[in-house]
Amino acid sequence: MKWGYGSKSRSRHSSVVAVAEETEGIEIDEEFIESYWANLPSELLREVLKRIEDTESKWPLRKNVVACAGVCRSWREIMKELVKTPEVSGKLTFPISVKQPGPRETLLQCFIKRNQATQTYHLYLSLTQALADDGKFLLAARKYRRPTCTDYIISLDADEMSKGGGTCIGKLRSNFLGTKFTVYDAILPYAGAKMVKSRSTRLVGSKQMNPRVPAGNYEVAHISYELNVLGASRGPRRMHCVMDAIPVSSIKPGGVAPIQVDFPMGNSDSSLPLRFLRSKSNRMEKSLSGPLETQREGSLVLKNKAPRWHEQLQCWCLNFHGRVTVASVKNFQLVASPENGVAGPEHEKVILQFGKVGKDVFTMDYRYPLSAFQAFAICLSSFDTKIACE
Repeated sequence: MKWGYGSKSRSRHSSVVAVAEETEGIEIDEEFIESYWANLPSELLREVLKRIEDTESKWPLRKNVVACAGVCRSWREIMKELVKTPEVSGKLTFPISVKQPGPRETLLQCFIKRNQATQTYHLYLSLTQALADDGKFLLAARKYRRPTCTDYIISLDADEMSKGGGTCIGKLRSNFLGTKFTVYDAILPYAGAKMVKSRSTRLVGSKQMNPRVPAGNYEVAHISYELNVLGASRGPRRMHCVMDAIPVSSIKPGGVAPIQVDFPMGNSDSSLPLRFLRSKSNRMEKSLSGPLETQREGSLVLKNKAPRWHEQLQCWCLNFHGRVTVASVKNFQLVASPENGVAGPEHEKVILQFGKVGKDVFTMDYRYPLSAFQAFAICLSSFDTKIACE
């Protein structure tokens, strides 16, 4: 019997080798191979992918969830159903997650690393309770000084942060004094949003996109810093943020903020990963979820939480619950402003907090209705020099 099994084994091995030799040099149809994976029984496939989604809950293991979504179209559609938005799951999984609102009940903990030599900023998702671990890369930004303003180009790529790059998803622009900022989204934030036309928009479109798919430039937030006529030593900065893309009802029980569910893609023969479409595009309308009607109600207004003066320390203090360790004029906490309506419990919640923990390391924690992109842009405004405020 022993000899018989060995004989069969050798025979099978030789036949495999023979098949391999015969097929050598023959081009194999990738679509044919992919069909093996795509045609798995849907019930079995869903159960397998559900278990992967449940078990690989944290990075770096969560990269397996992203890998499954890249196998084929059927796998991708199932993963998009199984993977919940950050609002529900508290997890950032796919690139589009940085454009979706964070969790409602907890702050999503992130941190920013600044490189003063290259004028770049990198946003990471915290993987541990440490104030600055290796982190999962989310977004990057580069500072561009101009004669009358400063631009921060925000990108999905850690190394490509130019307007001509295909991964640019928005920007932050300041005025000359560094007291007023506008956040621009390159993707339609909600149906009916108006695209701002400018010389820079035309330049971006000519460099990175097909002329038939023009670049977008949508105002999603306005940030202002109050002029400090008494000097920096007289008090902390005062911030005022108008979130044009978020309705004030979003902070109330049952309120909903617009959600981008996918990056609009261009023609398939292009190598660029992102394409920005006009608001009239049907394809773009389908990439939005939530209140799709043109926002007619008031926009959400945020203001910085007033710090208290500490007599013993002789400084202004805020409770960051251990997330900030270095005193800095850049540190802030944003809450809903009373001008949003009658004050309630929702006005006490910190929606975004930002503070220094090292020479070039800052924590950034945010929650619903802000997205990582919006929170990052607001925090970038704190880095900019404010001639009239300090």
